[in-house]
Amino acid sequence: MTAQLLDSASVAQAIKEEVAAEVLEYSAKGLRPGLAAVLVGDDSASHIYVSGKVRTCEQLGLYSEKIELPASTSTDELLALVRELNARDEIDGILVQLPLPEQVDAPLVLNSVDPAKDVDGFHPVNIGKLTLNEPGVRPCTPNGIIELLKRNNIPIAGSRAVVMGRSRIVGLPIALLLLHNHATVTICHSRTKDLPAIAREADILIAAIGRMGMVDGSYIKRGAAVVDVGMNRVTTLEDLERFFGDNPKRRAAFEKNGYTLIGDVHPREAAEVAGYLTPVPGGVGPLTIAMLMKNTLTAMKMRRG
Repeated sequence: MTAQLLDSASVAQAIKEEVAAEVLEYSAKGLRPGLAAVLVGDDSASHIYVSGKVRTCEQLGLYSEKIELPASTSTDELLALVRELNARDEIDGILVQLPLPEQVDAPLVLNSVDPAKDVDGFHPVNIGKLTLNEPGVRPCTPNGIIELLKRNNIPIAGSRAVVMGRSRIVGLPIALLLLHNHATVTICHSRTKDLPAIAREADILIAAIGRMGMVDGSYIKRGAAVVDVGMNRVTTLEDLERFFGDNPKRRAAFEKNGYTLIGDVHPREAAEVAGYLTPVPGGVGPLTIAMLMKNTLTAMKMRRG
């Protein structure tokens, strides 16, 4: 068996096209969704992420603002900015890009965002709504995974799902979303006993543990759908050969950059056992920005639409 790669790029594009069509419709009525992205400091990766989000807003017709602040910004200054954005009716979504400088109380700042404008979906109010399956904004990556499964006609209802990892960003919310879609869900973590045996029970296996290539063939039920959320760097020739063999594209990337990317799943072994598999890179990543755009539109409709 060779696993079918789950094409998240086409799913992400379809979602963005749907968002763009709705944005056009609402804009004609004087309702244009607006996203404010707050960037503090000079972290290069954060600048790339935020620029990509702002650029996607422009492509889909959303209004966007990129607010850049110096690395010396204090918690009080950031809280004042968030209060201002909370009060602006044309701003439907507020994104505070992480990481924040060490002098900033990040939880305090994030929890000060109006839950109605929390397009990341991580505010305690929104996590509570997710837990109770009440209407609200859902975390981008987990909700994107649900879209990926549904749009590839992978049954969720009645399936056995195993989630490896319990983070607030992915593990916990994806487990809740799977449960609300009528899967039977098991959450595994660092203290789970006989992890491979539990993982092998899964029709849908979500790997979000942050350990390079840990999920090998012994963790995977034959024919299962495996979603790899991990993002790690292979930096040694030994690991390159162990995970990718003589794959020329991977070796070329390694020689050019000094590393190549891998998820939490052993790609070669998983491909021989799984029925469906998300690649890394290019798996769940493209869905996150698409779902952020959808969340901004959803926030606008719930607030103003």
